[in-house]
Amino acid sequence: MEEVELMRGDKLILRGLKFHGFHGVKPEERTLGQKFLIDVDAWMDLRTAGKTDHLSDTISYTDIYRIAKEVVEGPPHNLLESVAHLIATTTLSKYPQISAVRVKVGKPHVAVHGPLDYLGVEITRYRSVDVPNC
Repeated sequence: MEEVELMRGDKLILRGLKFHGFHGVKPEERTLGQKFLIDVDAWMDLRTAGKTDHLSDTISYTDIYRIAKEVVEGPPHNLLESVAHLIATTTLSKYPQISAVRVKVGKPHVAVHGPLDYLGVEITRYRSVDVPNC
């Protein structure tokens, strides 16, 4: 199935997850840390869960939340790209039902001259390309 087709189907949605982490290239980011905002979309077929109304036929949002929390609050990374990639590939590796994951990582407190909500990255990873043996 083509990647575009995968992203037209059902998905689990997690929005506005907030964690304190120590990611970044500046020394103060590594010592003081800062808040990170995370959004996750996880594509999978939710038909069976919709019919049965059983949690065992889907993936609990809290399981994906836990992955994001462990990555953001875990060992520091220099780049947001690395944080996002680890969240995405860990999710794909742990849950074979998920065919694709989009992760957005934002830093709301950035030293720039001007108002902003956050700066960040958004990545999409596909089971067929990024974790083909899982």
